[in-house]
Amino acid sequence: MTTPAVVFGGPSDEHDISILTGLQVSHALAQVNVFYWSKSGLWFQVDPGAEAADFVEGPPRRARQVSLIPELGQGFVAKKPIPVSAVINCCHGGPGEDGTLQGIFDLAGVRYTGPGQAASALGMDKFAFGAVMAAAGLPTLSRVLLAGADQKPPSFEGPYIVKPRFGGSSIGIEVVADWGTAVALLAGSPYLGNGGVVEPFLPESRDLQLAVRTWPVLELSAIEAPLRASSGIYSYGQKYLAWGGEVSGGRQLPAIMDAKTALTIRELARRVVLAAGLRGLCRIDFLERNGEVWVNEVNTIPGSMGAYLWIDPPISRRELFKAMLDEAIASPPRRFSTAGSDGTALRSAGAIAGKLA
Repeated sequence: MTTPAVVFGGPSDEHDISILTGLQVSHALAQVNVFYWSKSGLWFQVDPGAEAADFVEGPPRRARQVSLIPELGQGFVAKKPIPVSAVINCCHGGPGEDGTLQGIFDLAGVRYTGPGQAASALGMDKFAFGAVMAAAGLPTLSRVLLAGADQKPPSFEGPYIVKPRFGGSSIGIEVVADWGTAVALLAGSPYLGNGGVVEPFLPESRDLQLAVRTWPVLELSAIEAPLRASSGIYSYGQKYLAWGGEVSGGRQLPAIMDAKTALTIRELARRVVLAAGLRGLCRIDFLERNGEVWVNEVNTIPGSMGAYLWIDPPISRRELFKAMLDEAIASPPRRFSTAGSDGTALRSAGAIAGKLA
């Protein structure tokens, strides 16, 4: 008999937030296997009723170490494979959200929630995501790579907002007045080791975001307007510390706006889902200024899975998470082509090579 599973943690800057999300999901569903991915990269099966305090020093007591084997028919293995119907992936940032873990699940034939490997990688790459949105005709701010000291300033003027190219939860984001400071950040910030992106900073704009779910039908949540800190950005501290977590205060929900702006955001959100290949429960972030709206980013595994946003229509956490599992179970695991495995392609290539010799 197979049982659904929840996975969280991982070697990411967002490790601790992932634990909180994973526990929210496992507590809501109750009858699940729970797998914790430690900061060192080891996997453990833990008690579904565990609390956040149990993970302060790493894996909880009585956690059982398991392996995640990327081979068909394997997956999570103790002495033998652990039957899993589908996995709710609650890993924020890093290899849990950027397509790495999704690729392992694909190889093992394990069903999982959220976008597939390619769409997950796209959502984590701010530069690539912005380029795809622009190519799809969606409004986005200019965004350039931060490459180094020899790079010419962008065509747009400062102030600039500098972001890690890969990552989330507003970690490592800085607002700078001039290009020289932006370039200096590339060498000085520990969060820009894998590159950064720069875009114009609009201090008079505001952040707007909503959740989307793709099962049983495409549906959009209420729109929220998170309140920015004095720095002008919606920071990590605001999201997770200042108001006690992502499901508490410090936001305008639903956001106050005119009907035209709300309609624009909802239309753009539907187009983002198609252009980015989103699946499951995601959050799409926008910027708005005087009624003009830009697609900013997508979070394919949002904090708390964005459950707090579903006030209109009102949907319970359990219903949201159950629908994610239903979607994953209904979707066949990714299959890899075996065409040419009988040697046909190799023989054809050999024949062509012989004619060219």
